[in-house]
Amino acid sequence: MLKNISKHHFLLHFIVFIWGWSPILGKGISADALQLVWFRIAITIFLMAFYLLYIKANIFVSLKKLLQLSAVGFIICIHWLCFYGAIKASNVSVTMAAFSTGTLFTAITEPLIYKRKFIWYELVIGIIIIFAIGLIFSVEVKYGLGILLGILAAFTAAIFSVLNGVLIQDQKQPITSPVLSFIELSMALVGLSIFLLFNGSFSMAFFSITGQDVILLTLLAAVCTVYPFIASVNLMKHLSPYTINLTVNLEGVYGIILACLIFQENKDLSITFYVGFAIILSVIFLNALLKQRFHKG
Repeated sequence: MLKNISKHHFLLHFIVFIWGWSPILGKGISADALQLVWFRIAITIFLMAFYLLYIKANIFVSLKKLLQLSAVGFIICIHWLCFYGAIKASNVSVTMAAFSTGTLFTAITEPLIYKRKFIWYELVIGIIIIFAIGLIFSVEVKYGLGILLGILAAFTAAIFSVLNGVLIQDQKQPITSPVLSFIELSMALVGLSIFLLFNGSFSMAFFSITGQDVILLTLLAAVCTVYPFIASVNLMKHLSPYTINLTVNLEGVYGIILACLIFQENKDLSITFYVGFAIILSVIFLNALLKQRFHKG
């Protein structure tokens, strides 16, 4: 039994490590944020379709459910545009630091959507995170746009995560996680394609991407999106949500370490940036520990 638990923990850390490569690949792709997100979604849908065919999943849902999934899909699209827009406007380290504010936004959106009381320590932690982001912003003003886009990416991520929690728990119209994600991403692609069509972005230049970008986009979709999703869903059968959520917080750490090793971003950032990020990371782990203490059930 201990052997199985160790195997599952190792797989979880491996998945989070893979997620840490998402911003690295995004930085290495020369395509702009619109191209990057469109191709990532398209390739992901293509690969997920084969998986759904393999498991013989039923992808038909009611019109009401389709509209709900479409709305979440559009939010996911905005999230990715902001996330990779932040990387293009600043760098991986700044983006991951700003993206860590997701804990703050989840603390606000979850009680509102689930109609439960606010938890006092989550609000206190939120205030500390705001202070830390202010500290980072004060010394990294040149990356102001990247910080703002990273925060918006965290905000939209918190919204679609909470909404997906509601949709996946809907007993009246049950839906599996793979089908939910496939429909949401399909609708995200439709919405983004319509936007690009009407603003005149669809052109030969849009589809003219380099061979290196094709490889990196395929890795981003297959390795950093499809595989981690399927594997993480399976892990929920063996590990507690507390363990999973606590470990996922390491994504920012892995991302920044990789950015320093590959892009030498540590040379462009001040010590104050790392102090601010350390504060954010510390209170995120504190939040997880407090949840374990006060909400063991």
